[in-house]
Amino acid sequence: MSNRKASYLGKDLTRAIFFRCVVMVIIFTVGLIFTFFISALILSRFTWYAGDFFYELLLRPINNHPILFLSVCWLLGFIVILVISWKRIIRYFDTIVEASNDLVSKNDELIRLPRELKQVEDQMNQIKQEAIRNERIAREAEQRKNDLIVYLAHDLKTPLTSVIGYLTLLRDELDISKELRQKYTSISLDKAVRLEDLINEFFEITRFNLSQLTLETSQVNLTRMLEQITFEFQPLMEEKNLTFQLDSPIHIDMKCDVSKMERVFDNIIRNAVSYSFPDSTISIKITEEKQGVTIRFSNKGNTIPEEKLTRIFERFYRLDSSRSTNTGGAGVGLAIAKEIVEIHKGTISVSSSDDNIEFNIYLPTPS
Repeated sequence: MSNRKASYLGKDLTRAIFFRCVVMVIIFTVGLIFTFFISALILSRFTWYAGDFFYELLLRPINNHPILFLSVCWLLGFIVILVISWKRIIRYFDTIVEASNDLVSKNDELIRLPRELKQVEDQMNQIKQEAIRNERIAREAEQRKNDLIVYLAHDLKTPLTSVIGYLTLLRDELDISKELRQKYTSISLDKAVRLEDLINEFFEITRFNLSQLTLETSQVNLTRMLEQITFEFQPLMEEKNLTFQLDSPIHIDMKCDVSKMERVFDNIIRNAVSYSFPDSTISIKITEEKQGVTIRFSNKGNTIPEEKLTRIFERFYRLDSSRSTNTGGAGVGLAIAKEIVEIHKGTISVSSSDDNIEFNIYLPTPS
């Protein structure tokens, strides 16, 4: 339980107990005064004589000192209320201590407290549900990470085996033709590049877990930056016959961490290329706002289900959950993109419908 939430619980409990004590004292005071006047009214209807035992013992002192009598009765009643409240406080704390053991239990059963502690019960149940949810999220993220590492380690074998195999052929086959030699060399290079990509996935996971992102801002032209990044994707675009469409004013200067924002745009465009339909267009539109800039990336691809959209920025979550790593990365690219955008005080969101996928980034103008 966090210190802040524990403080809230303590304040709620103190408030509940204090309120109950005040109510009891008020009720007792009103009842005492009412009883005193009713009793005085009733007793006044009788004729009392000096020397009567009841009159001398009780009525004469009350008649002579009514305020003192009421004060003594009120004080005695107040002491009784304090004793009762103190016992109730002890019982409340015993109940809360017992219930606090359920905060760390892994069952989903709600905590039950006396009706007077309803607010405390609600907050304890909220804390328990948050703890269970956070534990589940952490466990799922850890499981996805472990599964991904296993998959990547398995997939490392395939290109490595191919590289070793073709290089062995090139070494052993001395009379191999020039065409075959070129073919084997080309295949070995492709597999080596794929191997490098997979190894980079491991480094990506490590950097994401160990590094703290800090900003090194400078002025940059967003239009020129995106033109350069899209140009670097031309070889991958040609494989699927994709085209880029950049809709932007000529000059949009923005102060940001250039290398980190390049990483954000690279991750989003790489995903768009991986999941776009062949022979389609990836469009990028930059719009100037009053206090910032909006960059929209849209491409044609299979509609992403709602349950996946809500998790797309989670660490180690991949849209393609199969063992093949030919599409998508380690599942940290979009999570890192979200973190980078947020430390720029911006927002990133995704939507998908009718075979259209759209990412929207808003970056405020630094004050």
